[in-house]
Amino acid sequence: MAKAIMLQGTGSDVGKTVLVAGLCRAARKRGLQVRPFKPQNMSNNAAVADIPGDKLGGEIGRAQWLQAIACGVAPSIHMNPVLLKPQTDIGAQVVVQGKVFGEARARDYQALKGRLMDAVLDSWAKVGDGADLVIVEGAGSPAEVNLRSRDIANMGFATRANVPVILVGDIDRGGVIASVAGTHLILPEEDRRMIVGYLINKFRGDVSLFDDGIKAIETFTGWRCFGVVPWLKAAARLPSEDSVVLERLASGEKRALKVTVPMLSRIANFDDLDPLKAEPQVEVVFVPPGQHLPEDAGLVIIPGSKSTIGDLLRFRENGWDRDLAAHRKRGGHVVGICGGFQMLGHVVRDPDGIEGSVTETTGLGLLDVETVMEPEKTVRNVSARSVQFDLPLEGYEIHLGRTTGPDTLRPSAVINGVDDGAISADGKVSGTYLHGLFSADAFRAKFLENLGVEGGGVDYRAEVERALDEVAAELETHLDCDAIFGLAR
Repeated sequence: MAKAIMLQGTGSDVGKTVLVAGLCRAARKRGLQVRPFKPQNMSNNAAVADIPGDKLGGEIGRAQWLQAIACGVAPSIHMNPVLLKPQTDIGAQVVVQGKVFGEARARDYQALKGRLMDAVLDSWAKVGDGADLVIVEGAGSPAEVNLRSRDIANMGFATRANVPVILVGDIDRGGVIASVAGTHLILPEEDRRMIVGYLINKFRGDVSLFDDGIKAIETFTGWRCFGVVPWLKAAARLPSEDSVVLERLASGEKRALKVTVPMLSRIANFDDLDPLKAEPQVEVVFVPPGQHLPEDAGLVIIPGSKSTIGDLLRFRENGWDRDLAAHRKRGGHVVGICGGFQMLGHVVRDPDGIEGSVTETTGLGLLDVETVMEPEKTVRNVSARSVQFDLPLEGYEIHLGRTTGPDTLRPSAVINGVDDGAISADGKVSGTYLHGLFSADAFRAKFLENLGVEGGGVDYRAEVERALDEVAAELETHLDCDAIFGLAR
């Protein structure tokens, strides 16, 4: 088995995903064969990992997809064996080793964890095959002692797999000394012994000003500090996974084209918009519930959703349907991706109640199509081409449902040789099931040119690679990476 080290956080959104990706890239640059692993993830931002011998792929968190890129390896379903995709405030779809396992309410899921640990340990045995090092990412905080007895994401995994843990504290949110010392205080001795030290993340300013903070934490905990990581500017150029960062994703800078994205409550795969954000002439604004879609937007993109009917109902509650109709009257363009495509039709039906108790609702009516939800889920990486511009596309599908209707006779793409999506008669409204639509540089440039904006010149994938290199270089500078990798076992 490969050696391993695990990063756990004092809370959610402390930057573990980027730190693991950066450490993976740093280890790779040292000539190590390295892999990422996250026992349990909760996110509606999913990626597709190919499964040998299976025409369909499996779902993993986008974070592990990014970390696989950092390692220079293909993503695997074993890098994230348990993925929870929230559908309601109290329930989620459970994906195990890439495939849908079922749905569970939060309380029911706790009872499932004993069975899921077997899948986690099975994937753990496989993910390190042929590797020198595995870098593991925890979820949430190990200090949630009320959930410890059935934990599979943090110390429950670390103790079973005997993986040493580095604790990550986020100084940007404040209270970092208390969060690190408090974690030490309330952890049971068995878990506390797994922690070999800590690091501080997201520091702004003169790092030496925290010297006394390091001394204080050492006094309270006895743990060593592996370093203080400054605010990593390059991280903004990497795909984000957690929806908690959505409020920070609007650029706020006036540019030639404003792209508006309604912030759906079950928004999925919002990193579809990252390539547009990288364009110097494009301003991407995520609009939270309770705010109107801005009138000066040239393009509205309705993103993917884990709960199309539920989000469509809330779309209307926010008055976004009226804003969208006004946008169309002004001649604005609209693109719907996956669940957003389904919303653009006349009706969405869910006869089997797959998404919940509401089995039918009226759509936004901007495309002459309708959607019926079906139990079989399409999960696959694809080869695609834009019909409108006759240019190659890249991406993947993760969706339930089949969309039909007259506007599908004007498909927006051809996916694996089959027509996909729809375009309105005037060409200003389009929909597709293809995630990653804007990742293809030539298509993105032509798409923006069609909207009167100069695009192109941005190699998005190369930008991600450069950002990973920059993050790795910063970590090598500010962390004792020799000690971190040396403590792996």
